[in-house]
Amino acid sequence: MTATLDAIYVYPVKSLDGIERDRTTVREAGGLAFDREYAIRDADGEYVNGKRERAVHRLASDFDPDTDRWTVGPRDGDRETFSLPEERAAASDFLTDYVGYEVRIYRDSSGGFPDDTHASGPTLISWATLETVAGWYDDIDATELRRRLRPNLVVADVEPFWEDRLYADRDSVVGFTVGGTRFEGRNPCQRCVVPTRDPDTGAETPGFRERFITRREATLPEWANEDWYDHYFRLMVNTRVPRETVGSQLSVGDDIEIGEVVRADTGR
Repeated sequence: MTATLDAIYVYPVKSLDGIERDRTTVREAGGLAFDREYAIRDADGEYVNGKRERAVHRLASDFDPDTDRWTVGPRDGDRETFSLPEERAAASDFLTDYVGYEVRIYRDSSGGFPDDTHASGPTLISWATLETVAGWYDDIDATELRRRLRPNLVVADVEPFWEDRLYADRDSVVGFTVGGTRFEGRNPCQRCVVPTRDPDTGAETPGFRERFITRREATLPEWANEDWYDHYFRLMVNTRVPRETVGSQLSVGDDIEIGEVVRADTGR
């Protein structure tokens, strides 16, 4: 069967909850519209994210792209709604009270605040991979694992670890198209501590990383290029966006086709 784009997720405020979209537009810096457009930083300019602040996991966040209204607050407490970007200062004060130290909300509408600035395009994984990896754990299903890993694009109608075909060695990229729109697969995503935690509470899942590494190494498909595997805590694919792709639209249901391997320095 043909690989198809089954779901699109963007995360309007970096490190907080995502929202599902039927279609999206590729922005100037490579990210998707509304994806990580806002970020929370402390007084030293450091990101306030799940890696550094467990309280972030306990924040519920919902953003309405049609009105730019952001509702945020503790999952088990009162929430407030702010109009962005106009009410960023008020929202910053609200979050300052929540975490207990000064934070501010920043905005970048051209491409957001990606985790990998060298491969700042949308991240991609398949449902088959999510289901397989979730099966390594007793109390985690594919939906929760997706929330832990936070991909942008989820692919259907493929086998587990299909996305490992979308990168080559460290000097190359793999061209592929989504609905005819070209992207370049760069590398398997190096995971941080965030996927090891419950996405709602921040509680550590005992042995998550150790089991993941053991099973990932044992099940790494023959088509995965091991040039990237200095360790096996890697899953999902980071991408780059050629200049001609900026402004293109992606829609759920688009076919995905894998193209040629080219040298990384011939891309954008």
